[in-house]
Amino acid sequence: MPTSATGSNRSDSGSTPVRRSAEHGFTPVRRSAEHGFTPVRRSAEHSFTPLRRSAEHGFTLVELMVVLVILGLMSAAVILAIPDPQGRVHDEAERFAARALAVRDDAIIEGRAKAIRIDAGGYRVEERARGSWQPATGRATRPVEWAQGTGVNAPSGRIGFDPVGSVAEPVTVELSRSGATARVVFPADGAVHVAR
Repeated sequence: MPTSATGSNRSDSGSTPVRRSAEHGFTPVRRSAEHGFTPVRRSAEHSFTPLRRSAEHGFTLVELMVVLVILGLMSAAVILAIPDPQGRVHDEAERFAARALAVRDDAIIEGRAKAIRIDAGGYRVEERARGSWQPATGRATRPVEWAQGTGVNAPSGRIGFDPVGSVAEPVTVELSRSGATARVVFPADGAVHVAR
């Protein structure tokens, strides 16, 4: 029969648990600095970051970059939301110049003189037919009104394109609104453009 650690001859299936102590020849091993054991401490240098961060560690580069991206997106949204009167007048000048170029192209294609009549309210396209200027027909040549508050500084009368697309006399049309201005230039060769 086996002898237990307490010195009795009871079997292990008995009712009392087996206890080993220093008086029976068993010494528990304690790991401490005096026995040559140093506890393992994991830190950021060992690719382990603790869940709790103290104030002395600061922010990581990724966190700073995320904040900068968020700030950039917010500032872009604010800038896009601010109305820009220069852009609106400039856009209207671009539309007017594009329409003038279309009239020039029609004059060349049809081989007949066409003109743009400008006034304070807007502009309309006219064509030379039967010896006089008449309103041009067609959907693309309908009259266009200037946007509300737009001031126009243009020579009175028509700006005409001959059948080869040139302008008889160079002209500059100036549009203004809310202190912003844009100039549409009609050079002699008919290459209409918005002045920068």
